[in-house]
Amino acid sequence: MNKYRKLINNSAIFAIGDLGSKLILIFLVPLYTYYLSTSEYGTIDIITTTTSMLLPIISLSIYDAVLRFVMDKEYHNEVVFTNSLVVTLLGSLVALFFYPFLSYFNILDGLLGYMYIIFILQALQSIFTQFVRAIGEIKVYSYNGILMTIVTAGMSILLIVNLEMGMDGYFIAVIIGNIISIIHLFFQTKLYSYIKLDGLNRSITKEMLIYSIPLIPNALMWWIMNASNRYFILFFVGASANGLFAVANKIPSLLSILNTIFFKAWQLSAIEEYEDESKTKFYSQTFYYFSVVMFVGTSIILMLLKYMMGSLVSKEFYSSWEFIPFLLIGIVFSSFSAFLGTNYIAAKKTKGIFRTSLIGAAINIILNLIFIPLVGTNGAAISTMLSFLIIWIMRTYDTKKFINMKLDITHIVINLALIFTQVVILYMEFSLLVEFTIEIVLFIFVIIVNKKIFELIKQIRFKPNV
Repeated sequence: MNKYRKLINNSAIFAIGDLGSKLILIFLVPLYTYYLSTSEYGTIDIITTTTSMLLPIISLSIYDAVLRFVMDKEYHNEVVFTNSLVVTLLGSLVALFFYPFLSYFNILDGLLGYMYIIFILQALQSIFTQFVRAIGEIKVYSYNGILMTIVTAGMSILLIVNLEMGMDGYFIAVIIGNIISIIHLFFQTKLYSYIKLDGLNRSITKEMLIYSIPLIPNALMWWIMNASNRYFILFFVGASANGLFAVANKIPSLLSILNTIFFKAWQLSAIEEYEDESKTKFYSQTFYYFSVVMFVGTSIILMLLKYMMGSLVSKEFYSSWEFIPFLLIGIVFSSFSAFLGTNYIAAKKTKGIFRTSLIGAAINIILNLIFIPLVGTNGAAISTMLSFLIIWIMRTYDTKKFINMKLDITHIVINLALIFTQVVILYMEFSLLVEFTIEIVLFIFVIIVNKKIFELIKQIRFKPNV
């Protein structure tokens, strides 16, 4: 099958799971904003953010190695799966030793137990989902995402709305959703058949850790740029402001869906095609079409932003729209950075990912310290946007030694100019009708500049490549 068609088809299959699951989560935002206070939502966001920070540390980021090593025919699937599972379980056991100490000092006001359960379950789920993707069971992977989200959503409605359990209900719903997901993957794809104790191999585990450990600081750096601003907001502005910022992040997650869908398929194609002589052309053209989707998606959300916020959240949270434009553009730059990060993964040169992320994270912290005291919560969004822009630029030049990608600079500059114009219009004091009219005109220009998006739509076929 044509490699471009294969990439598009895989993206379409991932879209089934991700669009369904992510949209359900978006529609849960009204529930959370009506039944939880800004302070409670801010607390939930802090715990969720902390969990994401701990996940790569506890698991030694071994789940990242699973995808790469299973796709490498030199290694047996049973050996990779068994060794990664043992590393994850040992990491979880070590983490549990710290629980009595943290509990004694009442860390997280009695919510510590939830955090521990969630990050251990997510560590296991990460191993399972990466392995399922690597062995080609992408339909199972996609449907599993929908299953977990439906269970989480249903339990959230039951526990938060009907039983009025507040934050406890939120965390219990997340835990149940993860457990169902793990059970489904374990039996649906017969993961138990890949567990072979005689497959434990110290040398292969070492190889996998040499690959994955450099990704731990990278994950932490990525976390700093995506999530540490919550702590700065909490310190400089307060928990309520953090709650508003957390809600604001939900709308850009619509754009993240596009990135996530594509990125899961792109990782598979990038690794498969890395040894191909025509990889430079393939990577360059793929990036161009990816940028088309991201720019059009950003423009659509900006055009509909205030109407979406008016429909999705309560009046108490409506003002959070002000933080969304720069968060959206930050996701565009983050997505471009992640695309180039795949070049390092395909080449097994993961140290480059860490180096560029480290610089970006340091810049992000400095910018947060400057902008948040100056302009308030929006300073966090601006800092994140600029940090990802810098990482993208660094990786563009750094990865040329692996793949000399050709970027259409004119196309990128024109799109950014149109999108930033849309942002400016949102902050100006026009009537909603005038503002929306101008936004529509700008969106039409974006479509004209990115008219090749229609070629992509024609190529979509919802058929798996197995």
